Amino acid sequence: MLITRQSLQSAYVGFNAAFQAGLGMATSQWSRIATLITSTTKTQEYGWLGQFPGMREWIGDRVVNGLASHGYTLTNKSYETTIGVDRDDFEDDNLGIYGPMFQQLGQNAALFPDQLVWGLLKNGFGTKCYDGQYFFDTDHPVLDAKGNVNSVANTDGGNGTAWFLIDDTRALKPLIYQSRKPFTNLIRKDQESDDNVFFKKEYVYGLDGRCQVGFGFWQQAWGSKQTLDVTSYEAARVGLGSLKADYGNPLAINPRLLIVPPSLEGAARKIVGNQLTDNGGTNQWYGTAEVLVSPWLS
Repeated sequence: MLITRQSLQSAYVGFNAAFQAGLGMATSQWSRIATLITSTTKTQEYGWLGQFPGMREWIGDRVVNGLASHGYTLTNKSYETTIGVDRDDFEDDNLGIYGPMFQQLGQNAALFPDQLVWGLLKNGFGTKCYDGQYFFDTDHPVLDAKGNVNSVANTDGGNGTAWFLIDDTRALKPLIYQSRKPFTNLIRKDQESDDNVFFKKEYVYGLDGRCQVGFGFWQQAWGSKQTLDVTSYEAARVGLGSLKADYGNPLAINPRLLIVPPSLEGAARKIVGNQLTDNGGTNQWYGTAEVLVSPWLS
């Protein structure tokens, strides 16, 4: 193959088509538990977290719900990946081997938010959220009906494999995926005068973006490392369903998503997927939650 501006352009079009195809092939799960927030600055402020404003009878003047300033911020990070194509492969018309590579690059780009979001969920037992406590903790501060601070739990501890029960019905989900620059634009350095070509006879194609992940409302998620059985599942449902906002207002949490790693899929489906119990009785927990198996939790 003669290397010309036209042949380089043609190769890029092919590489980009494979990359875009890979983007469309990916099966992502992160949006089930994280809200997409489009960022417009380097650091995004989430000081309004911590408030679930409720309705009240209008007697007298309005009561303004002052959004507590928790100082919770997410600063975007930069990520990149780069592929080099040897000039010899251009000259020998051997570019077909790169198609699957660029397709895989597209899949990896589409799945990268999963890597971040699910990784953060796994680390929720030791990573702080907006109120200064670990996301899954036993002492989240909540005001009772009289304005006194009480410690509230969204975990029952344990030392086994982690599993999670989540309310994913709210506008803001338990986690946040903050996107500043999406990973969708394949750029190139393929001119003969580019240093990578001149010194290394290598054409370079790269992808980069900026994003960050963080926690939303801990009240929508229960994390447990107890053995996943009927007893612990019931404890999680009762714990989440009993949570209240400040001053005793019920949150009406709907814990409908049971999230497990592949190793706990059987246990999860036994609890909520079987109509009958082992002894033939009625399973009261049948259909009370959808099982989501995430390989990212392995």
